[in-house]
Amino acid sequence: MPDQLNSAEVAIVGLGGTQGVFTSSVANGKSYDEVWAINSMMVPIKHNRVFMMDPASRFLDTEDAGPQTEAMRRALGEHPGPIYTCTLDKRVPGAALYPLEEVVKDTGLCYFNNTVPYAIAFAIYHKVAKIYLYGIDYSYKSNVIMAEAGRACAEFWLSVAISRGINIEIAYNSTLLDTNVPDAEKLYGYHRLDDPLVISVEDGGLTVSRQSEAAPPEPSDAEPVLYGRHDKVVSLREAGNV
Repeated sequence: MPDQLNSAEVAIVGLGGTQGVFTSSVANGKSYDEVWAINSMMVPIKHNRVFMMDPASRFLDTEDAGPQTEAMRRALGEHPGPIYTCTLDKRVPGAALYPLEEVVKDTGLCYFNNTVPYAIAFAIYHKVAKIYLYGIDYSYKSNVIMAEAGRACAEFWLSVAISRGINIEIAYNSTLLDTNVPDAEKLYGYHRLDDPLVISVEDGGLTVSRQSEAAPPEPSDAEPVLYGRHDKVVSLREAGNV
């Protein structure tokens, strides 16, 4: 039977602040072959699979999961699955054992210290074409005294995915892989130069150049438009004459 995930484009959505970029993308017409929810993101978004690598008892029998607890308790008993996890629980009919042995054998790697890397490794195992990541942030530029453990592990598995030809796209404002770091500050050391080196994408590959020599973004040919209260789209030039 063909693997339905082979060459698919999947979105992995976690609880971090950039989850909003996912909802915005969907609201503006973006679609994905599958959407995978991390833990209690199963509650607010439409999805195909859930990754919950803690035993269900952590949510059903303890308060250890903090604010997620109540949402998970309401959802776990009714969710049809699959909810990939480490052990089955009769109270969670949709639970499915994560294929750890198969994933480890296929990748030759076994480094998992939080739930997100399991989802990324699952995508690698199924040979998806592209992984979008939203709400997978771990740390926040606006809150330097708070961070979640596990970012290095997630970035490790993203490197594995990239090495296997899988395209990666991360929410533009996420700290993951320094995505939200300004271009002139991405290359440590060089960022201290008066004319720092910057990375740009050309013809599908990466190039390095001085910031002063880097080509500016191509201007858009689209004319700015204004959406009015009567659902008529007019150009800003036309709007000025109204």
